[in-house]
Amino acid sequence: MKRLVVTADDFGLSLQVNEAVEQAHREGILTAASLMVSAPAAADAIERARRLPSLRVGLHLVLVEAWPTLPAFELPDLTDAAGLMRRDMERLGLDLALKPAARRQLSAEIRAQFEAFRATGLPLDHVNAHKHFHVHPLIAGAVLRIGRAFGMRALRVPREPREILRRAEPGSNPRPALDIAPWAALLAVRARAAGLLIPDRTLGLAWSGAMKPARVAALLAQLPEGLTELYTHPATAGGFPGEAPGYDYAAERDALTAPEARQAVERAGAIPGGFSDFAR
Repeated sequence: MKRLVVTADDFGLSLQVNEAVEQAHREGILTAASLMVSAPAAADAIERARRLPSLRVGLHLVLVEAWPTLPAFELPDLTDAAGLMRRDMERLGLDLALKPAARRQLSAEIRAQFEAFRATGLPLDHVNAHKHFHVHPLIAGAVLRIGRAFGMRALRVPREPREILRRAEPGSNPRPALDIAPWAALLAVRARAAGLLIPDRTLGLAWSGAMKPARVAALLAQLPEGLTELYTHPATAGGFPGEAPGYDYAAERDALTAPEARQAVERAGAIPGGFSDFAR
């Protein structure tokens, strides 16, 4: 059986993102969105989600580069001078290993984000993290431990088979996510041991920010058996705080609303839904 979750990350980052999420769900193939609970447009995202009960919403944990939920002064080892979560992921990962205080702050911030999501009243469909930082073993451990108390049942594991990408675009040489591959494999083992639903594969890693209409339709035509997550970054336009340089946000929105995408899902015989639809 082919099962498909089509996810939009960064829900709540901006009105442009929120508008595209709503469009892509109402008019296209988007089935789920991952909410940044403390981002500038989070309140608008929550109101839209309440109007869209068929949109499955999960928690997009922010542990790097964006807005924390706790006050920055409570997270001195995790935040920068601007009050945002630090950008230097490699050094931050080392600090988490070396500094007990940093680990305590990390656990407090993760718990605060889970609590903020619970306060929305939205069912928790899934959990993932900005920049896939939850593959870090110490962060993964905290997420698995804390998430259990908040009803977490599904977790993204960012593993992308290159053969699917090559079949979708013959002659291409997509860059493998070698930097996170070993940690993603470990995360898969730990998540399954915790009884969580994880995707068999996640599409969108190599071409993040460039999931354009023809590319998405081609990927959908190559869907194998099992549970696939195809994740995207749609927005109606760029130019908002926190945007990723070089991302073609509008093209990713168009990829989700294109008739070719819906036709590709139907031709593949895939069952669309959120993680919670497949975790029952």
